[in-house]
Amino acid sequence: MESIKTIIKKGYGPSSSHTTGPYRAAKTFIGRNPKSARIRVTLYGSLAATGRGHRTDFAIENACKPTPVELVWRADIVPEFHTNGMLFEALDNDGNVFDSWKIYSIGGGLLANENTHEEAVPVYTHSHITDILAYIEKEGLTYWEYVAMHEDDDIWDYLQEMWEAMQKTIEDGLQAEGVIPGGLHLRSKARQYYVRASSYKPSLQGRCLVIAYALATSERNAVGSPIITAPTCGASGVLPAVLYHLKKNHGFSDTDIIRALATAGLFANVIKTNASISGAEVGCQGEVGSACVMAAVAANQLFGGSPQQIEYAAEMAMEHNLGLTCDPLCGLVQIPCIERNAMAALRALDINLYAMMSDGKHIITFDKVVETMKKTGKDLPSLYKETSMGGLALLADDNN
Repeated sequence: MESIKTIIKKGYGPSSSHTTGPYRAAKTFIGRNPKSARIRVTLYGSLAATGRGHRTDFAIENACKPTPVELVWRADIVPEFHTNGMLFEALDNDGNVFDSWKIYSIGGGLLANENTHEEAVPVYTHSHITDILAYIEKEGLTYWEYVAMHEDDDIWDYLQEMWEAMQKTIEDGLQAEGVIPGGLHLRSKARQYYVRASSYKPSLQGRCLVIAYALATSERNAVGSPIITAPTCGASGVLPAVLYHLKKNHGFSDTDIIRALATAGLFANVIKTNASISGAEVGCQGEVGSACVMAAVAANQLFGGSPQQIEYAAEMAMEHNLGLTCDPLCGLVQIPCIERNAMAALRALDINLYAMMSDGKHIITFDKVVETMKKTGKDLPSLYKETSMGGLALLADDNN
């Protein structure tokens, strides 16, 4: 299992798989072919189906500047390796192809193909929470201490940087106003919700603020601003909202939060390793579902949950997001994505409460529900996996 730095990292909205991944792939390809007269990029599957809404074309063209880019959209071809396929071709002045590269954006901004898996450098001894839990119980450790055992010495400085960026994104989002680009004429609501939260009684004010915090990050993502993937761009609003709320309204220190961030990254890493965090591959259960897991385990650790209770919180968070479809209107990471981030943040806090009231004992393990999520994702028809061909996406015509 790889470093949690592959899960929690800087990204650019609106989509880690449709924007960040293709941008990085284009940068790599133009870097090895700087004298190309033209770059031709064929996009397959989900990248072609919703690439315009996700600004995939803009990301690739921007990465290749000043070299001209020709884009070919082939939504009718779904590669077996992964639906987010890209074929890069470097052409000379006569139109001859002198270099080509087929690569896939597999979620979270990561790249892979049949021969290589980017950044696939194992750093962890175990890859399942069941094994990790057994180990830390035997050694008397916590999840975050297990992370510290395996990561480089700079992990805490790295997570501090990620946490500072998360906070800034929320604070910027709470000040932003106006219409979000894309054609749905959706206005930013975070500032409005933040102001309104002050009028509620303390018993409800905290939950209202969590909504505002989640909207703040998700709306910044929707306009293409820099965000921190957790574990993806489209689900980047969930974890920061919960952590920001727990710092501002419950007084948890940055040190406590960074340790919780490490545990959140560990659980998301297990999901990525054994299933997927790509909406195009397994639906939104892999994105917002995984983000809900991250937020639930972080909150549970902060409130003093035992390793068993933390594992239970993770299991519930994924179990109750099983089957969640990825069907955005017009291929934009706006409806239902922005609102869904807020709902997942609230759900994570409720799950934390449920787990804290328990003794941590339950029947279905987190690893089993991750396995189930993977199977569910494969069973979902492709029209519910980021293709804009089914579900809520069909309502796009009603909006125009």
